[in-house]
Amino acid sequence: MNILRLDINGLLDCLSSWAGGQELYGPVKDGWRRISRDGLEAVVSIPPGAPKAPIKTFFLAQPETLFTFSARHGDDDAWIPTPPKEAPNRRVLFGVRPCDARSIALNSMPYRDDPYYQARMDKTAVVGLSCNETCSTCFCKSVGGSPYGTEGLDILLTKADGGFIAEVLTSKGEGLLEKGTGTPAGDGDMARLKALRDAAQAGTSDTQALSASFKAKNLMQLYNARLWQGLSEPCLNCGACTFLCPTCYCFDIQDEVVRQAGRRIRYWDSCMFPLFTLHASGHNPRGEKIKRVRNRFMHKLKYFTERFGALSCVGCGRCIRECPVNIDIREVIRDLLSVE
Repeated sequence: MNILRLDINGLLDCLSSWAGGQELYGPVKDGWRRISRDGLEAVVSIPPGAPKAPIKTFFLAQPETLFTFSARHGDDDAWIPTPPKEAPNRRVLFGVRPCDARSIALNSMPYRDDPYYQARMDKTAVVGLSCNETCSTCFCKSVGGSPYGTEGLDILLTKADGGFIAEVLTSKGEGLLEKGTGTPAGDGDMARLKALRDAAQAGTSDTQALSASFKAKNLMQLYNARLWQGLSEPCLNCGACTFLCPTCYCFDIQDEVVRQAGRRIRYWDSCMFPLFTLHASGHNPRGEKIKRVRNRFMHKLKYFTERFGALSCVGCGRCIRECPVNIDIREVIRDLLSVE
């Protein structure tokens, strides 16, 4: 790993280079926008916390064309699937918070064999910005993350002393920086970075083993817990929590035909919607709201953990901020861990 110091002009030079050679995106309050060379100064002033829209939109397109086909009778290739002609462009995501970056790594576990997801991963470089400030709804440390975490990133930038400390973490990150960019970090920079990390992690030792705690919990204890009824009663099943969550990846697949040209698309869906588990027979194993609410939390805190060894939550706080009935996943975690 290479660690450099960049001043503000050095960072602007990097952004200008990235915007000229590939697509460059940065966060704004409500989401992400394409950045041109004319708007570089604005993107450096990023508000604290993760933006409203999750980073998964760059890896799980909405909607995503899996293949196309001709529906014209008489065509030699009628009904034969054809891969989409448009390949994802190379792009740089700038200003990604460590919680969002960690979600990229977590989603890569269930999507490790998905060629569409992996193609977007291969063509995307992720430049993170650590969180010197946090929001009241952020809780990344409680679920195993850190405001200075590097998981899922190619470069991590940390504001310090009027400039930035750049940790170059991967070969892809090295490829983003032209020769001569920045200067090697000095002992003072290294000490500053260590102090920030140590301070961020202070007092969190009792929360770092959450995934192990849920993995050790008896499934039936959690499944039959009394809290589900009270938790589900105010829930509207609006799906805001799942659509905004960076680690929710439920989808549906449909075929569309317009003017004898067809395509198969994959698009976001939500386990909170009543029709999500409706079978063709008419049977719905999660027809009641309490079952859908329970499944959402059990997947994040128990099922995913048992399969992949980590919680399917990065502590970004989006679901807390945007829930219209103020359901707080932090309280759910606390209550489930107290179940005997």
